[in-house]
Parts: sequence; C-alpha cells; structure tokens
Amino acid sequence: MIIPFRKTRWAVRFTKQSPLIASFILLDGCSFRGAPSFALFGAYFPGWMLCGLIGILTTIGVRILFVATDLANDLPYGLFVCTSIGLIVALLVWLLWFGL
Repeated sequence: MIIPFRKTRWAVRFTKQSPLIASFILLDGCSFRGAPSFALFGAYFPGWMLCGLIGILTTIGVRILFVATDLANDLPYGLFVCTSIGLIVALLVWLLWFGL
C-alpha cells in the first residue's frame, strides 16, 4: 500500500524557496573582506589583473624563446602551448602570492 505524499505548508514553502537557498550556498565563496588588491599609484588594483598581466608577459616571453631556439617549428600547436604555459604561470603566481 502506497501512502500518498501530503503537501504541507512547510513542503510547499521549501520547494518554492529551494532555488534561493541553493544560490546562497553557491555564493558562499564570497567574503566580506573583499577581493585581494594592492595599492599602485594611489589606486587599488585587483590581484587577478596583475597575475593576468604576468601570464601574458610570460606567454610573450615563451614565444620569443621558442622562436629564438627554433623550437616553434617543431611544436604542432604552438599557440596553445605558449598560452598554457602563461596560464600555468599566472595561476602559480596567484596561488603563491594570495594563497588558497
């Protein structure tokens, strides 16, 4: 014998508010202390911007190094290799500077 589910006020309210509760759980990573930033020329710049700039400069430097050593002709996907190296360096700088 199957007992039918009786909709109570609590169950109806919970099902209507469950997307709101889920969004609060997903936004838990945001904190009140703000994003990591640093003062540069009197203004505050976010840390991700500096790490992205370091990654871009690394990508350009790796590309110049590959062309100078003639390794660029041997790489089948040179753009993806250089971009991946720049991304790895940018993420390592973020991890080492700002921590987990």
